[in-house]
This record gives sequence, C-alpha cells and structure tokens, in this order.
Amino acid sequence: MTSPTQPANRAAAMVTASYAADFDRCRLLCETVDRRVTGMAKHYLLVAGHDVERFKVLETGHRQVVDERDLLPSWLHAVPDPTSLFRRHVWLSLKTPPLRGWHVQQLRRLALARHVGEDALVFVDSDVAFVRPFDLGEFWSGERLRLFRRDNALASGDSAEHAAWSVNAAQSLGLPRVASPHDYIATLIAWRRAAAAALLDRVEKSTGRHWAAGVASSRRFSECTLYGRFVDDVREGEGHVHDSLERCRVYWSGPRMDDGALARFIDGLGPARSRSACNPSSASMWPASAASSVLAHSARLGRRSAA
Repeated sequence: MTSPTQPANRAAAMVTASYAADFDRCRLLCETVDRRVTGMAKHYLLVAGHDVERFKVLETGHRQVVDERDLLPSWLHAVPDPTSLFRRHVWLSLKTPPLRGWHVQQLRRLALARHVGEDALVFVDSDVAFVRPFDLGEFWSGERLRLFRRDNALASGDSAEHAAWSVNAAQSLGLPRVASPHDYIATLIAWRRAAAAALLDRVEKSTGRHWAAGVASSRRFSECTLYGRFVDDVREGEGHVHDSLERCRVYWSGPRMDDGALARFIDGLGPARSRSACNPSSASMWPASAASSVLAHSARLGRRSAA
C-alpha cells in the first residue's frame, strides 16, 4: 500500500500493543485498517507471550504478531497475578517494581524500534476504529515527521500525573528533573524509528542500566512523554515538526454507548481532514459486539464525506 504523500524511500509501519481482553476490538481495528488505511508497509501487533496464539488469526501478509519475549529482556517475567484470582498477569523482575499490562505495553512500543526497519512508527490503540480513509503519509511534512505536542498544556499545573511522567522522563534521559510545559500524549501519533532507537541508547547511557530498567525504575512513566522530551530537549526537534492536530476522537468517560450514541459519536468527528478514527476508549464504553454498527455508521459517514 503506497502513499502519495510519503517522502520517497520512507516506509511507515502501524503499531498496536494489545491483550486478550481487547481481542475483539483489535480485530475490528484490523478490519478498518485493511479497509481504510493506506501508506502502510506493515502492521505490528505487540502482545504478551501468553496471548500470541489468540492473536495469530489476525496475521496477514502485511500484519505480524510480535511476541513481547522477542522484544523485552529475559529478566522481565509475566506471571499470573494472585490479587486478580489469576485472571490477569503482573510482570516481575529484580530490576523494576512490579509492572502492570499497561506499563509493559509501553515498553513493547519502545523496544520495537530496535527490531524493525521502517522509517516511521505510527501508534494506534487496539480499541480504535478507522471510520474514514487515512494515509500514513499525513504524518510527514516534507522530510520531517509530525511530532504531536500540546503546547503549554502542563504549564497551569492542573495535570499532576502528566507532570510526574515528564519529570521521570527527564531523569531517564539525564536531564534536570523538571517537567516540560508541553504534553505529548494522544491517540494515533508517529515516531521516527531511528530517533526511538537513539532514545533507548540515551537512556542506557544516562542511567547505566538496560533501557527497560531505566525507564521503569518508577511505575509513573509515559512512552509518549519520553519520546517527546527526547526529541525536543535532547535533539532540539531534529527531524520533526510540531503538530497539535488530534487525529482520533476519544471518548474517555461517560455512560456506556448504545447504537444511537455510537452513531452520534462517529457523526461528531468533524471535517473530513481533521479526524479519521474514533476511540470509545474502554470496554465499559462500547461493546465489542458493536463492530457491525461501527462499520455501518462509518460507511455512511464515508459516503457523506465524499459527497
């Protein structure tokens, strides 16, 4: 799938970290990616070893399931968590505090940069669906990649958690322990693979530890913040251009969506050139069985947008 807007000889891969409880939503994501996404050389699904067989059915010629054991250090172990009556897993080691699945999903995304060759990595969560045509070339501005940044979003001090992630990112990178005023967190963003690999080298040099131990020495970390601070504060923006456009409409909280609410949510995406994907965020917001509704409503939206 080639892209008319991607620079020559620049390949882009889509990356999704997922887990068993999100399998049906991930399957819907894959279906909408296959229908509507262009400019994609590969789609990598990053999962825990105990979930590999379940996700293998989603593999195609351009989609590959990647076992986290091929990405992460052997000293990090996923074990059934007794506090959840063994329904979930916790990741244990002598080098980090106990980690939950959402921590390890971030580590998988970071690790991938050392294992693949595409120039750009486009990250999308497994509970996202593409409801309009979307070309990964949109993340390029000439030879520079668009780095999502919400300018001065943390300057007011209202987001203590994001500020803590920023401070911990600075520590991992060997920078003064001060929060950036900017926020880099969004759904559907892109990284330069080479910059992400260089980030891992920087963490290892700054901490004297394996990068995963350096990043996860505190459980309060964000891979998006870490990448943004590396690009801006270490590399002074090299190879990137700042971009505040949020390409995915997200429903973080509120009542569970029925079919009508889902239709209104999709209809509210706005102009065709602004958002192309939607993310009702969590299992409590929309049922995985709503796949047919998502596809039907998005098909109607696509016809109307094209008119």
